[in-house]
Amino acid sequence: MPSPSLTSWLPTIVQRWLPRRLRTPPAVPEPLWRSTLAQHPFLATLSRSERVHLRQLSAHFLMEKEFHGANGLEITDGMAVAIAAQACLPLLHMGGVGSSGEGTDPFSALDWYGDFVGIVVQPGAAVAQREVTDGNGVVHRYREVLAGEAMDRGPIMLSWQAVADAADAAPGGSNVVIHEFVHKMDMHRMHTGESPDGAPPLPQGFMGLDSPSNAREHWRKTMQTAYDHFREAVALAERFGGDKPWLDDYAAKDPAEFFAVTCEAYFVSRERFALEFPGLLALYDGFFRPAAPDG
Repeated sequence: MPSPSLTSWLPTIVQRWLPRRLRTPPAVPEPLWRSTLAQHPFLATLSRSERVHLRQLSAHFLMEKEFHGANGLEITDGMAVAIAAQACLPLLHMGGVGSSGEGTDPFSALDWYGDFVGIVVQPGAAVAQREVTDGNGVVHRYREVLAGEAMDRGPIMLSWQAVADAADAAPGGSNVVIHEFVHKMDMHRMHTGESPDGAPPLPQGFMGLDSPSNAREHWRKTMQTAYDHFREAVALAERFGGDKPWLDDYAAKDPAEFFAVTCEAYFVSRERFALEFPGLLALYDGFFRPAAPDG
């Protein structure tokens, strides 16, 4: 009898409420996992132990999340696994929210994505209606074309066209799945009415600093310095014809987008990221790899 489809198998309420160590998620089939790695070079370069753990994380992720195809799009197993693997990549060496990552449930990092279940996948880019009020009280309405969107305590929307372009986009430091899921990490423990600011909850003992307040201050100062330098580079390119920055200038919009865009590059093009953002490399290693072995 063939194994059940990953995307048609629905987890029971009991399974979802069980601790992850007691759950039995369907394993990602070996041929499908090999195909996923082959299609995403930044995943294929992981060590054997990392690939094993990523596959396990992805299986739990698929049990916890529900995929919805929009505008007639049919979600295949390959599409679901591709999204799951990329979404779980930032969690690979992490523990639960605020933990050091050591001695914890090996799947507790999925708590970072615990505020939502639904993932809506559009065939292509989506168009969102926006409304903002300026400092003079004037309301401006406009349309924004989106490859993805993360909503606080709500679902994630992804364009399959952008997701499918992951391998080609990686050399430019771009990855829409990582971008939107990192936004979810930034939103974690955010209060109603607040906006993400590029400063997610930090792990215990972050970078060996002696207090949470010192850790937060170090994070904000390091991020602000890198953000200011990036905005200056964007301004020089736009106004004076200077070299265009490597990363999308959308990162200059605000600190939250700077965090998400630079995290894309950190995971899919680490060597180039280290050259472009040496000040952020240690910072992100301290956050995303608190329990990872040296090297």
